[in-house]
Amino acid sequence: MTFNSNEIMEILPRRYPFQLVDRITECEPGVLAKGRKCVTVNEQLFCGHFPQRHVMPGVLILEAMAQVGAVAILTQEENKGKVVLFGGVKNARFRRQVVPGDVLEMECELIARRGPVGIGKAVARVEGKVAATAELTFAID
Repeated sequence: MTFNSNEIMEILPRRYPFQLVDRITECEPGVLAKGRKCVTVNEQLFCGHFPQRHVMPGVLILEAMAQVGAVAILTQEENKGKVVLFGGVKNARFRRQVVPGDVLEMECELIARRGPVGIGKAVARVEGKVAATAELTFAID
């Protein structure tokens, strides 16, 4: 399965400026999703982070990875129409800066689930090089 930005908006309740995934390039419901964010200088976040040296904030990279994982969860038939919330972040590591012009390729594999709570293993890359990794805990509301 793949989804464009309009189809992602039907799955996730995020809207501008907080929809941080442009395309889902692969999705296996309940198992894995891969997505892409094309980072552009025209984004509102670069007005303040940092005006003289644009760098995508790590917390927004984490959010983008979580949104990719949320697509994997919310495409499961039993979860359609629900909301996925952050439950926690463990072992987050930032290995390189993400700047305008980069294409952030993300994937999130769901590695554990117990009832409405689960864990996703996420990685973000730019040009094949790891930009960030994290273990994301989520809760289905």
